[in-house]
Amino acid sequence: MTRLRGARVLITGASSGIGRAAALSFARAGSRLLLTGRDEPRLAEVAARTGADSLAADLADEAALARLLDAATSAPAPQVVVHCAGIGHAAAAGEQDEAVLERLLAVNLRAPVRLTEAVLPAMRAAGAGHLVFVTSIAGRLGVAGESAYAASKGALDAYAASLAAELGGTGVAVTTVVPGVVDTAFFRTRNVGYGRRFPRPIPAARVAAALRHAVQHDRAEVVVPAWLRVPIAVRALVPGAYARSAGRWG
Repeated sequence: MTRLRGARVLITGASSGIGRAAALSFARAGSRLLLTGRDEPRLAEVAARTGADSLAADLADEAALARLLDAATSAPAPQVVVHCAGIGHAAAAGEQDEAVLERLLAVNLRAPVRLTEAVLPAMRAAGAGHLVFVTSIAGRLGVAGESAYAASKGALDAYAASLAAELGGTGVAVTTVVPGVVDTAFFRTRNVGYGRRFPRPIPAARVAAALRHAVQHDRAEVVVPAWLRVPIAVRALVPGAYARSAGRWG
């Protein structure tokens, strides 16, 4: 079990959405927080509410990422790192803007990998630590019209699974959080809103609570909401049937 009271916890993407909700949740558990996010005023508000240290950073910017890596490897080093930062973009395959694609991959994949590589030596040396990766159901199932986003989250999911296998027995735990549709600014900041009747978006606080519980109890994976394990299993067991269903329902 990972002890959170007094633990140093670094959360990315903390100015909004799941990251913000996670910051509030970990603060209630008594953790000492270092928060980062793109929106400096909103990040400052979250930091004030939680008593956290904060560092505004756009993870697609190399200089900003370097500052974060420096902060993350300075004493006191984080004992828990929660990778919440992420951006989305909807575009048909073959119509994806190259600059948008580069930014998508930088924030959703490159930054968490770089940050993990930076903090791992100290965690290995201590024989303790916890890495949390917030991926997406899109990365497990694929979503029509979001191939680039799904690819970035699918790659992060595979990275987390590989880390979990590699770090077994070292004392460093890995948790993958797979959310479904979440009621955040995600759909307002990409170029297409959420227009489906089902599934209905769930609150970010629900994901954050499941995330914190998974860390406290060293769970390797949590899917929120839990019923999404059904389509994940169907895709794995009968991919042909799943593909036909996805083609019909999107």
